[in-house]
Amino acid sequence: MSNTATESLTGPVRTATKRTILMCKPTYYTVSYRINPWMHPDAPTDTSKAVEQWQSLYDIYDELGFDIALIDPIDGLPDMVYAANGGFVLDGVAYGAKFRYPERQPEGPAYMEWFGANGLTVADPVETNEGEGDFLLVGDAILAGTGFRSQSASHAEIASVYGREVVTLNLINPNFYHLDTAIAVLDPEPAADGTSNIAYLESAFDEPSLAILRERFPDAIIASEADASILGLNSYSDGFNVVIAARATDFDQQLRAKGYNPIGVDLSELLLGGGGVKCCTLDLHPVGTGTSRAREGAESS
Repeated sequence: MSNTATESLTGPVRTATKRTILMCKPTYYTVSYRINPWMHPDAPTDTSKAVEQWQSLYDIYDELGFDIALIDPIDGLPDMVYAANGGFVLDGVAYGAKFRYPERQPEGPAYMEWFGANGLTVADPVETNEGEGDFLLVGDAILAGTGFRSQSASHAEIASVYGREVVTLNLINPNFYHLDTAIAVLDPEPAADGTSNIAYLESAFDEPSLAILRERFPDAIIASEADASILGLNSYSDGFNVVIAARATDFDQQLRAKGYNPIGVDLSELLLGGGGVKCCTLDLHPVGTGTSRAREGAESS
């Protein structure tokens, strides 16, 4: 495993940045209800295997030098392992999650309690949203998904919380019900020229959203349907190292061609609940993340 800067033949220098994240051990993981197409309660799940796979992900992050915080799992909340859904953290403020489905709704207060106990200012949500599952910071803007879980009204709410530009994207494929299953943020910190790049699945979005993505990210990686179907885009990057699903082989090659260092991990047991690498990883963005331009007048689009 490498944790250094590198450069592709034609691309820019890629530099790993120190990340601070929140995770939740899947101590009580199982699939006991169905709220997405991946979940089949009649099929057996293996909690011990889920814990082992999650530990492998934790160990990769630890080797990369990440600061890893942990929230205690709660019996009866098997999806707490998908920490990214627990909220959105930026500028020292945690915008809490308000889940659509009753089975997950107790997770919102649990995560907000952790945020408050760990020195963050908590913004209680009014609108339905599922945290970093549908909100992704790219450069100085927040890409915001809607269509299945987070309501579009939450986009105006998060814009008012952070004073940043919020860009609405409409998801149309139920297999990719959260934005972080259809977009991977490759550059968590802007490059020297202020740009940040992503990878995405075209079939997950409606045409107006695709027009936005193509205009904003002309050099984006376009993921294959095969890789997306195993949540290959549900990945986490430090700007150089990109932790991805081990079976996402095309995505692996695409990343290498762009100068990134993909690191594969097997989270097949957690995939049975509809989650992958990014779902298990909540980015605790430090104060000052993003570009330095003024944030006055940010608006929801």
